[in-house]
Amino acid sequence: MITSHMNGYVQEDSGPGISLGLGQTKTHRERAVDCPDDESSLAKFPPSNTQMERIQHYQEELRKRREEDGRTKHNIDPSASLRLKKLSQNPKVGIDNPTFDGKEKASATDDTISQDPVADLEELVDALTWVQRCLSDSQSQQDVELILQLLAQEDFKSAYNIYSAVSQQMSRISPTSATTAQAEEICQEVQKMLLSSQQRDGSELRNLLTNPHLQAHDSVAMQEMELENVTQYGGETVKLVRLEKTRDTPLGATVRNDMDSVVVSRVVKGGAAERSGLLSEGDEILEINGIPIRGKNVNDVHDLLQEMHGTLTFLLIPSSQTKASTHRQTVMHVRAYFDYDPSDDPFVPCRELGLSFQKGDILHVISQDDPNWWQAYRDGDEDNQPLAGLIPGKSFQHQRETLKKTLTDRNREQQGKHWYGKKNKKQRKKNASNFSRNTDSDDILTYEEMALYHQPANRKRPIALLGPPNSGQDEVRRRLLSFEPDKFAVAVPHTTRSPRVHERNGREYHFASRSSFETDLAAGKFIESGEYEKNLYGTSTDSVRHVINSGRICVLCLHTRSLQVLRTSNLKPYIIFIAPPSQERLRTLLAAEGKSTKPEELKDVIEKAREMEQNFGHLFDVTVVNMDPDTAFHELYRLIDKLDTEPQWVPTSWLC
Repeated sequence: MITSHMNGYVQEDSGPGISLGLGQTKTHRERAVDCPDDESSLAKFPPSNTQMERIQHYQEELRKRREEDGRTKHNIDPSASLRLKKLSQNPKVGIDNPTFDGKEKASATDDTISQDPVADLEELVDALTWVQRCLSDSQSQQDVELILQLLAQEDFKSAYNIYSAVSQQMSRISPTSATTAQAEEICQEVQKMLLSSQQRDGSELRNLLTNPHLQAHDSVAMQEMELENVTQYGGETVKLVRLEKTRDTPLGATVRNDMDSVVVSRVVKGGAAERSGLLSEGDEILEINGIPIRGKNVNDVHDLLQEMHGTLTFLLIPSSQTKASTHRQTVMHVRAYFDYDPSDDPFVPCRELGLSFQKGDILHVISQDDPNWWQAYRDGDEDNQPLAGLIPGKSFQHQRETLKKTLTDRNREQQGKHWYGKKNKKQRKKNASNFSRNTDSDDILTYEEMALYHQPANRKRPIALLGPPNSGQDEVRRRLLSFEPDKFAVAVPHTTRSPRVHERNGREYHFASRSSFETDLAAGKFIESGEYEKNLYGTSTDSVRHVINSGRICVLCLHTRSLQVLRTSNLKPYIIFIAPPSQERLRTLLAAEGKSTKPEELKDVIEKAREMEQNFGHLFDVTVVNMDPDTAFHELYRLIDKLDTEPQWVPTSWLC
């Protein structure tokens, strides 16, 4: 057994490792009992010839046993479970060899197992009186006396009589299960006898027995009986569960080994197990379709269930854990701010269910029962992804990224010591200060909760264009403003310089004193600002809001450092990254504009674009590659028009 520890998360693996073709062997503590056979599966495990022969042998033996007389008993070995072993050692149980009828779906026919829910009140009082006399300590006698006083109260007797009457009445009408397992055979036998009957009563009875409504009622009743049968075995509950497993709707559960037991480890959203509500995490599987499961490795159980379809019958010991609340969880929508590949993650508990995604993808988180591993769908993949996938939980991902960053920084620090070990003290202090400042500014990004937002017709979202110099964002903005000047506008900037003769305050610039400009800057009223020839310039949120209130679309060309201020405002910007094409294509485009650039300058544009996407790509709503100015412009215009017709994902904090 290999035990891995990481920030309080423990993973226990047993058995041989499974190679993922990545040059290393990885083991996982869970196996999915079945996974859809599609391109999204990370691994395929076809059963070997020996395994197929074993499965066919099990199925043939099961068929023979059922054909004998339909009453073959499935003996439960008390030593097969620690909980059953304790029961078998208790002399007060009074059950030596409990059996369950496989054909009749473990319905309890033995009076020693099934108890009448309606007890006689007088017998109960007599039993308690006898128990009270047998008790030696006074405290226990007082407790029993309190119960006897409760049973003697008229209110309790009246309520008990009503309960008894209702129970007896309900037991006589509309039974929820067939009165006998041979009802269908008896019905067919009676119909054959009535074929030769010429009497009127016989014809009416034959018509009644062949009525489709009666057959439908019996089918539903039998189906309900076969879904789940719970039987008390001493103080232990053993149940038989029947589920339908198809290729379109897989079972959707994972199992793990707990000593010799095979236990349901996870119920996956979207599968038959989750929809039925009959399988729970922690249930111990004793048999599947009559095949003993205890002692098998989870890989064997996986191979066995891969080949099984149709009705599956599980003999289970229900989990002793307190079942969590069954209320429907609210789906949480998040945007991923990191790339994730489960095949590279040694901590994912079940590799077949790992869900890969890329930075910027929208994920629909439908279960956070396991805080370390959420269950989710990728946006747009719900129809093609029958089962939910596993993704790292936010806190778990943050924990391990923090640990990874700490180890990386420590290694860099060690390498830095060797690099400037011979420098003077002043130089070492300067380098150490720069190192600390650079690493501390990096934030660990995981997920951000999102919600759909449809912009109002009279309040258009501002469009923020970003990109490295010479990528074309300035040209795109000019074309938008000239194409429809009544629809697009720019925010009037602020400046501390004096107005020129032709300039008017509020049209070309908002002219302000240096002191008032610096006051507004300190108050966070500027999206971006800078100084040129000893004069301050900046674009304020109020200027952008003025354009929005006029019903037009404000178009901004910003630096990436302004993004955080823009996103924390209440302007709800739509951020578009204008990415440069390949280096050769970029040279052609710039040459068409009359610009002569050196190869190193072109390379610098490509490199800056890569850095911007790496550091700020999680904030971009969309990326437009400027392969051709006309094509890029029309694509940009289409995206802006789509904001009026389709809702967009925005941070939930924007809508609060």
